[in-house]
Amino acid sequence: MELDFIRLLIDFGFVVLIWAVQLVIYPGFKFYNRENLYVWHQSYTARVTIIVLPLMFSQLILASIQLWQTQNLYTILSGLIIVTLWLQTFLIFVPLHQSIDNNKAKANVCSQLVTKNWMRTLLWTLLFFISLWHYFLIY
Repeated sequence: MELDFIRLLIDFGFVVLIWAVQLVIYPGFKFYNRENLYVWHQSYTARVTIIVLPLMFSQLILASIQLWQTQNLYTILSGLIIVTLWLQTFLIFVPLHQSIDNNKAKANVCSQLVTKNWMRTLLWTLLFFISLWHYFLIY
């Protein structure tokens, strides 16, 4: 299977995942009391990491290979978006999730997850459409 198609599949996987997180999973956190959220969240993060981490590394590696092979608007813009998504994930979202895992979540942490996740949702959606445009432009 060719690199561009695999990249398109991974970007599509992220669009589906991030919209499910944004519209279903994060808003659902508010229905748990603090203790139940703590218990559920530990199970949730372990399970979702099995899906998210391979996707993130695959996306980063493929985008890096594409950027190494060809420097054009698509590869540069994709790289910048992916770096931005990694920074947001590890600087904003990991600490928010850790506060829940440490049972020290502030009252508004679930709202913060939903509000702040809109930027990642839009960026992963944009990234998918850029990859889709690129794929159909070259094939």
